[in-house]
Amino acid sequence: MNNRRFARTAGWLALPCLVAAGLLAWYVTREPATPFEQEQAAAHFEPALVSRGEYVARLSDCVACHSLAGKAPFAGGLEMATPLGAIHATNITPDKQTGIGTYSLADFDRAVRHGVAPGGRRLYPAMPYPSYVKLSDDDIKALYAFFMQGIKPANQPNIPSDIPWPLNMRWPIALWNGVFAPTATYAAKPNQDALWNRGAYIVQGPGHCGSCHTPRGLAFNEKALDESGAPFLAGALLDGWYAPSLRQDPNTGLGRWTEPQIVQFLKTGRNAHAVVYGSMTEAFNNSTQFMQDEDLAAIARYLKSLPGDPQRDGAPWQYQAVAAVQNAPGAHTYATRCASCHGLDGKGQPEWMPPLAGATSALAKESASAINITLNGSQRVVAAGVPDAYRMPAFREQLSDAEIADVLSYVRSTWGNNGGTVDAKAVGKLRGHTDPASSSPIILHMR
Repeated sequence: MNNRRFARTAGWLALPCLVAAGLLAWYVTREPATPFEQEQAAAHFEPALVSRGEYVARLSDCVACHSLAGKAPFAGGLEMATPLGAIHATNITPDKQTGIGTYSLADFDRAVRHGVAPGGRRLYPAMPYPSYVKLSDDDIKALYAFFMQGIKPANQPNIPSDIPWPLNMRWPIALWNGVFAPTATYAAKPNQDALWNRGAYIVQGPGHCGSCHTPRGLAFNEKALDESGAPFLAGALLDGWYAPSLRQDPNTGLGRWTEPQIVQFLKTGRNAHAVVYGSMTEAFNNSTQFMQDEDLAAIARYLKSLPGDPQRDGAPWQYQAVAAVQNAPGAHTYATRCASCHGLDGKGQPEWMPPLAGATSALAKESASAINITLNGSQRVVAAGVPDAYRMPAFREQLSDAEIADVLSYVRSTWGNNGGTVDAKAVGKLRGHTDPASSSPIILHMR
C-alpha cells in the first residue's frame, strides 16, 4: 500500500518537474525575436548605408575588442580575463569560414543586441549586448552593411576559451540574461529635449560607457543601465584600472568639468583637468575623436545631467599650496622624477602635462589607476592622426614597490588631495599582473 502511494506521489511530482524542465529547455534554446526575420540578404548595400555603419562602428568602439595590433581589422584574438578563465574576442569580418560572412541580418541582430549567435549559442556578456540592445533598428542595419561590405574578410580561426567544463556551459547565460539584460531598444524620454536624448542613446547604447564606469554586482552585472539607478556611471574598478565616475561628483567625477571641457576631452584626448590614459586611450584613439561635434555635445549634455553623490564624494576639492621642499616620504622622489612634468605645485602644464592636484586618481579611494600608470606608463595618444609628443614613462624598472607607494601616497595627500595612502603590497600585486603600455597603439584606418 505504501509502495503504491509513493509511486503515485512520485508520478504526480514528476509531471511538474518534466514541465519545468521543458520550459527551461525552451527558454535557454529559444532565439530572441528580431524585426529582421523575413528580410532577405542584400547583394549590395548603398555606399551611404555602409558609411553610416562605419560611423556606428566608431560610436560602438567595436575595434577595441575585435582587433589586435599587426592583425587584420576585426579579426579578433584579444584575450580577456574573466573570473572563470580567459576568453578571446571573435573574428567579425565577413569571412565565410571563420567570421560572420554567413550571418543574415536577423543573425547579426540577435548576436549584437541579444548575445545569441546562430544555432542558439549564447555569447559571454563581455560582448556588451546589454548596452547594444538599445541600438535602433536603423543603426543595426547600417552596422550590418558595414561589416558585410565595408571591411575585408580575414580567414583567422577563433581561439577557444580557457574556461574549463562545466563552467564553460553557455545555457546558464540565458538565465543571466533573463535577470539582468534588458530587451528593448532605447526609448526617448518625452520630458527631455532632442540633444539630451541623443546623448543618453549614445552613452547607454553604442558607447556602452557603463561597461567600464558602472560598478558590478555579485553576478558581474552592471548595477544600473541608465540614469534611473544611482550606481549608473558612478565609477568602477576594472582590469587594473579605476574607471572614474561620469556623474556630477565634484572630486571623483565630472562635477568640475563644463560641457565644452567634456567635448574637448573626447575630441582631443585632453583638457585642463586630464589627459586620456588606460583603456580610455584606446576608446579615444579609435572612437570618440571620430564622433560628430553634435554627438559629443549631446554626450556632454547628458553626462552633466547625472547628479553626483555628496555623501560619497564629500566637500568639493580645493587647491592647497605647500612649501617647495617637503620632508614627507615620497617627496624627494616626486621632486626628482615627477615635478619636471607635473610641477612642484602639482598643477602640471595644461593641456599637455595633466595636473595631479585635484586629479581624480588622487582623490578616489581606489588607487589602481595611479599605481598602474606609474608602473606601466601611458599608451600613445593619437589625435587627428598625429601621435602626441609626451607620454607618461613606465617606472617599474626604476622604482621599487615601496618607492612607488611612497610617491603616490605623497601625491594623494598633497595640494588638498585626499585619496589616501598606497600600500606597497598593492603595487606589487599590480606589478605582477600588468604589463608596460605599448608605444604602438592600435589605430584602425577603416577605409
